[in-house]
Amino acid sequence: MSINLENHPCFSSNACSDHARIHLPVAPKCNVQCGFCNRKYDCVNESRPGVCSSVLSPRQALYYLEKAMEKRFFDVVGIAGPGDPFANPDETMETLSLVHAAYPEVMLCVATNGLNLRPYIPELARLGVTHVTITVNGVDPETAGRAYRWIRHNKKVYRGKAAGEIIMNEQLQAVRELRDQGILVKINSIIIPGVNDHHIPEIARITGGLGATTQNCLPLLPVKGTDFGHLPHPAHEQVQDIRKKSGEFIPQMGHCRRCRADAAGLLEEAMSEGITSLLKEAASRPLSPAEDRPCVAVASYEGMLVNQHLGHAEKLRIYRKDETGYHIESERIMPVPGRGDERWITIAERLSDCSALLTSGIGKRPEEILSGSGVKIIQVEGLIDEALRGVFEGKDLKHMAVRKGACSGNAAGCA
Repeated sequence: MSINLENHPCFSSNACSDHARIHLPVAPKCNVQCGFCNRKYDCVNESRPGVCSSVLSPRQALYYLEKAMEKRFFDVVGIAGPGDPFANPDETMETLSLVHAAYPEVMLCVATNGLNLRPYIPELARLGVTHVTITVNGVDPETAGRAYRWIRHNKKVYRGKAAGEIIMNEQLQAVRELRDQGILVKINSIIIPGVNDHHIPEIARITGGLGATTQNCLPLLPVKGTDFGHLPHPAHEQVQDIRKKSGEFIPQMGHCRRCRADAAGLLEEAMSEGITSLLKEAASRPLSPAEDRPCVAVASYEGMLVNQHLGHAEKLRIYRKDETGYHIESERIMPVPGRGDERWITIAERLSDCSALLTSGIGKRPEEILSGSGVKIIQVEGLIDEALRGVFEGKDLKHMAVRKGACSGNAAGCA
């Protein structure tokens, strides 16, 4: 069966009213911190990128898709977070492979910041991915860098102009390479007042010249708690003027609905209760050992109690469950205090096989970074064995919960 590329609702306004898409939320980690993004999970009333109700493993995602397809046909299956697909390349590529094998007649797409996209472009083409969206907020290093608090590239954190230069070069080269593979490219550009609003038509000119097929100029949605949360929402007249000027270089998309990372259905449809229930059912299915994060990290002074703040921990004890109980698999040394976000990103990488962290306290910023990497933060105090039983067996730990309080920015463990 041949695929009609015109049936992608995000690339064609003619298709958005009668062709459905479904996003599989298998990519929780992100390699950039955008100034406009707050990746808040389990918020069913919000419709914006970075939001989802549940994160799935690749095989959970396939199960979810199979059940969803029983209710209706989806022309497009995409991966759009809630982090970035290529900050989670193993999960992303495995999911695409499973879906392509099971449903060769559907279009596959991914939405990405483009920072780690290029190494996977040949494999995307082999798997039949037809559409890729890249969010490009600047085509000069200064402007691009202002859109991000930081980026993580080749295990190093960059900020400002240095970050802008790296991500800009990766994005523009990716557009060329995707074009050469015959993959259609859409550019998302966030209109950020005072940051890049003057610059959007230049993004259109450069990316259109490299082979992008359409651009989606999105007005900033100010989100509380983000760097740009205080900025005004761009006026309708300004947005229309930017789209008109950008349209001289590349066709414009004007029907975007700011899809969630777990969106399903037509663009104008809200998530149905039936689809939401299927998503939660899939997320609760047991994982196979190959795809599970089988370990739990514990912050403890003496090894008997969960009683240590993450910021004070020089090491974390890593536990795994087997048929005889819970056992320490290893002790992992934590990076020394300092270095800002880089410290917490390093810890998140060292806990990549851990589904949860048990600690008596954690600062706001490390909690954001570790949660975004897929580690569930559980603030409790008490016996380690009891807390581990709660995590591994799904028991209620409310009686052990620590009352959350403010964390001083000058204390160890705070951002």
